[in-house]
Order: sequence, then structure tokens, then C-alpha cells
Amino acid sequence: MVPPELAIRLRRAAFNRALAGADLAAIGPLLAPGAVLVAGTDSAVLAGRKAQLQAWKREFAVADRTVYERLPERIEPSPVAPIAMEHGRWTGTSLAGRPLASGTYAAKWRRLGPDWVIEAEIFLTMG
Repeated sequence: MVPPELAIRLRRAAFNRALAGADLAAIGPLLAPGAVLVAGTDSAVLAGRKAQLQAWKREFAVADRTVYERLPERIEPSPVAPIAMEHGRWTGTSLAGRPLASGTYAAKWRRLGPDWVIEAEIFLTMG
């Protein structure tokens, strides 16, 4: 079995690739059915996988869309349950590579069967 820290880093890399490639089909399996996202600037709450996929679909349709990337710095697996907390930095750049925004984030992961899925993410915009 792959250690939790490595498994989560691999899943995060897959999520980043899906965001860069505007691949909704790849994002869905990375999110728990009830996944919650709290946006960085306005604290908008996206509750549920379906709501997040709808938001990403809208985002991907914008001609000069923002490409978001999450860069994990630390992953803390729980010693008592199949859960873990990821801490890191995020960036948002234009398709041309121009920096638009950045900040920090935390994500809660849960192992469901063989896979780790995102249960919650909260973002803080710093720039």
C-alpha cells in the first residue's frame, strides 16, 4: 500500500493536471460526494461535488480563464482515522502564464476504499 503522504501528493498532482487541462471527468473522482470548497477572496462556499464541477465547467468556458495550481507543503495523516490534512500554497495564472492571484490553503482528505478524496478545501488570498 502506498503511504498516505505519497498517495495524496499523487492525487493532488492529478487534480492540478485536471485543472490545467480543463478536464472535468478527471476532477470528479478526486472529490468526495459532499466535498466543500471555501473560496479565498469572497469566502463563497461550494458544497458538494456537483456544485464544484458546475463551477469548474463555467470557469473552463472563459476564453482567458485562470489556471489554478495547489502546491502542497505539508501533509499530516491522522494516526486514528483514514484522514489527512494538506497545507500549501496556491497560485492562479492566466493561460498566457501571467500571475493573477496567490495564497495559502488547507485541504482535508479521506481514504475511501483504495483512493484518497478531497472532503474540504479552504483558501486564503494573499496576493
